[in-house]
Amino acid sequence: MSTPSFSRRSLLRSIAASGAAVAAPSVLAACSTSAKKHDVGNVGKKLVPWPTYVPFPGPAPDLPGTADGIQPGYLTYPKDLATAVHDKPGKGETIKVMTITYGTPPKPAGQNKFWTAINEALGVNLEFTVVPDSDYMTKMATMMAGNDLPDVINFGGGHTLPREADFVVSKCADLSDHLTGDAIKAYPNLANLPTYVWQDMGHIGGRLWGVPVQRSAPGNCLWINNDVFTAAGMKDGWTSDDFLEVAKAATHDKKYGLGSSAPLLFGETMHSMAWGAPQEWKLDGGAFVSAYTTDEYRASIEYMSKLRQAGLYNPNVLGTSTVDCKTFFYNGTVGSMVDGFGALSTSVPSIKDAFVLDAAVPYKPANGAKPGMQRAKGAWGYTVLKKTTPDRVKLILRVLDYLASPFGTKEYELNHFGVEGTHFTRDKDGSPIPTELGLVENPVQLPVKYLCDAPQVLYIPGRPDVVQRNHTWQLKVAPMLVPNPRFGLQSATASRVGAAIDTLRTDTIGSIVAGRKPLSAWDDTVKKMRDQGLDQIAEDYAKDYAANH
Repeated sequence: MSTPSFSRRSLLRSIAASGAAVAAPSVLAACSTSAKKHDVGNVGKKLVPWPTYVPFPGPAPDLPGTADGIQPGYLTYPKDLATAVHDKPGKGETIKVMTITYGTPPKPAGQNKFWTAINEALGVNLEFTVVPDSDYMTKMATMMAGNDLPDVINFGGGHTLPREADFVVSKCADLSDHLTGDAIKAYPNLANLPTYVWQDMGHIGGRLWGVPVQRSAPGNCLWINNDVFTAAGMKDGWTSDDFLEVAKAATHDKKYGLGSSAPLLFGETMHSMAWGAPQEWKLDGGAFVSAYTTDEYRASIEYMSKLRQAGLYNPNVLGTSTVDCKTFFYNGTVGSMVDGFGALSTSVPSIKDAFVLDAAVPYKPANGAKPGMQRAKGAWGYTVLKKTTPDRVKLILRVLDYLASPFGTKEYELNHFGVEGTHFTRDKDGSPIPTELGLVENPVQLPVKYLCDAPQVLYIPGRPDVVQRNHTWQLKVAPMLVPNPRFGLQSATASRVGAAIDTLRTDTIGSIVAGRKPLSAWDDTVKKMRDQGLDQIAEDYAKDYAANH
């Protein structure tokens, strides 16, 4: 990841910014929410049906999940793997793809055995352009403004680009006829994606334009070095005062209790919800109420400032990339960092048992609010296809269907672990254990999993202890997960001005917490955000919500 800027959005933080509470209309009426010439909203539209859900009859989990995203847990690897795809999707075609990355760039295709194996299994030549998270907004905007588009584009990581929905409608293939209702059964692995995932991706102009990348219920959380935090006095039922004291005790000798990066913005997503703020929006009696206008959100900024003033974060947070912050966490320079829930599977092998990795239960804030956590968007991102022929659409959907092959299949094993004997070996129980090559050639460095992926399961090769600990944590925090009611909704105003508004928000938070501006600057920023279109964004979402419900 290169040259971060704290005005860019953090991992798993979405575009919509604050506004006033706006009541949803009681009756549906046609209303244009067009940006430029495209009506991307769903108001007054006949919405195409969601794809039919056809679950894969895979191996029974050792630890049951839930229908809304708490992961099923597997303590051992399935011994008999099923075949999910019986014919290669392609016949030697070249497909250019573009997606975000949170890892180092992959080795070139000719030197990358994982890439070679994926291409061979798919029967196509995938040509990857990977975009580091810190450069995502700039490089994706440049791509969208040009005419030389890749065949496949993933919009992901919680980012929403200016006029993104307009771009999709203008330049991308309408997938409705291929995916809605029983049409999805032509792609059985895509049909295995739960309905809530499609709903969280949402319609654009009443149609389906993408394939979602599924994620499980927990969102951003505080990953901790349990050894450090336990020694520093962490306890069940801790308060925000306790958290401060634990972080102080963990900070000494050029080691810091709290780690963060420019995109993660001092852990804003975790702290704001621990202080009782909504996840972007709350729906109150038909009204959309912004998190950013609440006292709870302001209190969380004040608290993060207090943590920074105490010297508890790594130096130069706003000049640190998330990749570097992960390195600090793995090597013990920092004792914690806020990151997406999916970091579990990549962090465990990276830590190499140097310490016990855990996700923390949110602290109880001093304002007496009920602490919450992000309930992740079921669709972490979505993948679109540039306009092309129906036959090529079907080819690419077959490729995405392969990448969505579920846990317990041979295809999943290749997509997630690589080639046996090259990228992994098996332990005595048959679990795939990464080789040294597998640590540098995998779906993090070659992010096929961000184009499409199977429904998430809780499985760490050879680590049933980690699975058990994390599943117990998921059940404990499940009642604390707070959804965002705007998931799946459209706002032409947000598409047009939301990026600038969100830059104003994140710039201000970064300046306040870093000590360059007083807390009162937040009040001025809220007013400016509203003046720049936030009230209209709230109204857009209210109308679109009514159209969808």
